[in-house]
Amino acid sequence: MDTDEVIEFFSGVQLLQRLPSSSLKKIAESVVVKRYEKGEYVVRDGEIGEGIYFVWEGEAEVAGSDHAEEEERPEFQLKRYDCFGHGTSTLFQKAEVIALTKLTCLVLPHEHCTLLQTKSIWNADKTVDKCSLVENILHLEPLEFVELYVYVISADTLKVFIRLLILACLRITNELHYGDVICDESLYVNIFRGITLPDAPKFGKVFGGQFLGQALAAASKTVDYLKVVHSLHSYFLLVGDFNSKYIFLELGDFKSWYYSHELENNLVPIIYEVHRVRDGNSFATRRVDAIQKGIVVFTLLASFKKEEQGFDHQKSAMPSVPDPEKLLSLEELRDRRLTDPNLPRSYRIRVAAKSFVPWPIEIKFCEPSSGTNQSKSPPSLRYWFRAKGKLSDDQALHRCAVAYASDLLFSSVSLNPHRKKGFRSASLSLDHSMWFHRSFRADDWLLYVIASPTSYHGRGFVLGEMFNRNGELVVSLTQEALLRTPKTPNPAPVSKL
Repeated sequence: MDTDEVIEFFSGVQLLQRLPSSSLKKIAESVVVKRYEKGEYVVRDGEIGEGIYFVWEGEAEVAGSDHAEEEERPEFQLKRYDCFGHGTSTLFQKAEVIALTKLTCLVLPHEHCTLLQTKSIWNADKTVDKCSLVENILHLEPLEFVELYVYVISADTLKVFIRLLILACLRITNELHYGDVICDESLYVNIFRGITLPDAPKFGKVFGGQFLGQALAAASKTVDYLKVVHSLHSYFLLVGDFNSKYIFLELGDFKSWYYSHELENNLVPIIYEVHRVRDGNSFATRRVDAIQKGIVVFTLLASFKKEEQGFDHQKSAMPSVPDPEKLLSLEELRDRRLTDPNLPRSYRIRVAAKSFVPWPIEIKFCEPSSGTNQSKSPPSLRYWFRAKGKLSDDQALHRCAVAYASDLLFSSVSLNPHRKKGFRSASLSLDHSMWFHRSFRADDWLLYVIASPTSYHGRGFVLGEMFNRNGELVVSLTQEALLRTPKTPNPAPVSKL
């Protein structure tokens, strides 16, 4: 079999879609082809088996369960992309698998099953703490019942309990026994957990770009890796929390309180539930709900497509701006503003008093402002940006990183014409849309061009374009944000005595 054909096959195995693309290539090079005739046993009860079996062609069934006599039970029938077997040579098979037709399986031997255990969802060899901060922020933990081993289905209520176990991981019921389950579609990982790292930008709440990047990461890890996101549309429903001590998880039709007795560092997880809306030959569609305390706080709809040759034109032109190497960084600008005699002394004191947390995104403004946040300016902004550090090579990661960075300073541009002395504002992102036109690296410099054509009825609207250094338009964006003037608190009553 051709290696590329095998890699494409494995990218369609939902259980493997969360792995880095480099792992799929190694797995494809390690598998052994096994063929079976109709009625032939693939593995028998009590045997160890040869590893993890992936059905390439044909169908098989699981025998030896309490419900084996029932006909046409789909959870006991295995077809293309299904998998079964143990990831270790020390466990015995507790059911028999028999070929219903001529059957071809790709078998990953026991000695190579460690390829299924990667350091992160983006890199097979590098631990998360050794990655750049952006990649660390975009790392998610798949929530699952057990590790990648095989099990036997033994209850009518399997799918309900599997969903409960995946979402909450609260208890193992008597309906399921370790080592007794067949890996079918009800076990595929659609639930991920993300956190807000202590050194990640927060702005008093979960940063909107974090929702964008992490939700897109969750969606990307449930599709064929040959398909990359080409557009997304999202809504910010509620403010995200990052320092509570109790979590409420909604489990489908069931709800259960999950007490997290003192979360380490008070990091509140965000549960990302992916809905596989559609899988086609060229396109895939995913909806992702970000859940905290049982409530959906953010939702994203993303479309993925296999890349292909086609028509090519570009009308948008990259503006003429200085190269990023000639511009000052945010840290350098801050140091300069602290001693700038043209700025009010009270402003410089406030800036110096604030603790400065470096962003994981490096930013260089094309026209550094000499004003303050109370200085009126045009509703436009241009700056170069890139992720700090070197990112892993997965193109999906680079698109997630740009989605993360895209929310920085975006909607605030619509406030520029309204700034004045004593100006105060309260703004919240409402929705955010992105179109990815061409591939890029998020750890290379990209030019972000932002303009706000209008603000009205308490809503500011912004448009964005991102160019690579060759002047190619790689991303287009829009966002609408809620813009309000904070209410002045009522003065304390004065005693008349």
